Amino acid sequence: MLQQNQRKLSDWVNFLTTAEIPVLKQTARNLEILKQDENNLNARSYANIVKNDPLMTVKLMRYMQKHKHRCQEHDVMEVEQIVLMLGLENTIRLIPATPLVEDILGKDNRSALVYLLKTSHRANLAASYAFDWAIRLHDLHFADIRLAALLHDIAEILMWCFAPNEMLRIKQFQKKDKTLRSAVAQEKIFGFPLNQLQHELAIKWRLPELLITLMDDNCSGFQRVRNVILAVNLARHSANGWDDAALPDDYEDIAKLLHLQAGDIMTIVGANKQHENA
Repeated sequence: MLQQNQRKLSDWVNFLTTAEIPVLKQTARNLEILKQDENNLNARSYANIVKNDPLMTVKLMRYMQKHKHRCQEHDVMEVEQIVLMLGLENTIRLIPATPLVEDILGKDNRSALVYLLKTSHRANLAASYAFDWAIRLHDLHFADIRLAALLHDIAEILMWCFAPNEMLRIKQFQKKDKTLRSAVAQEKIFGFPLNQLQHELAIKWRLPELLITLMDDNCSGFQRVRNVILAVNLARHSANGWDDAALPDDYEDIAKLLHLQAGDIMTIVGANKQHENA
């Protein structure tokens, strides 16, 4: 992990480009169980497990982009396709589900682990929302949109792994000041907002251009990017509770995207049921 005096953006980009990306223990466990099940072990079943873990997904993508053949004309943005291109046995051998996030953080960083797991869960929710809305909009890039939503906050997840103390300080700042924006708090601690780190990493890792665009909030003029942003916002705000003050605006924005009413959106995302059960 980088020391306090090595926190420049370029240092973090270089560090995270060479560092072994850890994976969630649950992912490693599920993949190990699958490997023992020869009848069900295939590219699809492997991909279905990987796609639930933003860290394992980006680990696979980073490897693929680094070892991409010169003759390969098109970027691959589907986990299953990557596995098919590399070969299942090669994928398992060359991109092992190690190290574990839980081991990287250790027993002294339980709070950071909890936040990391919550952020990972939030990423999965965002991916699910974005995928559903893309289908509703008859967008043929639904898989790419799902992936972009899943990885939208990957820099935040990585920093929970490698800079847990700094991330906890950001949380403390925000608890003291509820109006403090995440980017401002991040800049106070790291000297840069995490979305800037993420953009630099995506370029350094040579991630597919379409993915970089879909993950870039500055490209919100595109419907697909707006889909990703709104899915991420809904997952983030609802994680604070379904009475979060930002949610009504989210419903209105999603309604515009899907050409529906805000009430319809509340039904689609299950907000009405949450209120009934409260």
